[in-house]
Amino acid sequence: AHWIQQGLSALEQLLRQSKSGAFCIGDRPTLADCCLVPQWANAQRMGCDLSHYPRCQAVYDACTRLPAFIAAAPENQQDKIPA
Repeated sequence: AHWIQQGLSALEQLLRQSKSGAFCIGDRPTLADCCLVPQWANAQRMGCDLSHYPRCQAVYDACTRLPAFIAAAPENQQDKIPA
């Protein structure tokens, strides 16, 4: 949880300073968004308090509405291991 907080705090600050668009860098997803999504999902699974990262949340939400991110989600993989 400590390292998640450190990383998301730094990213949140960068996103606020850059006045990014819907995604980490502008209005199209980039590799930065591909890196944020699994980190955010992991933080959610670990029960981390994510309320201090509204820009990260907005980017995550924008990403997870896109068909490519939906298709890539772990729960949508054919080879997923049943719970």
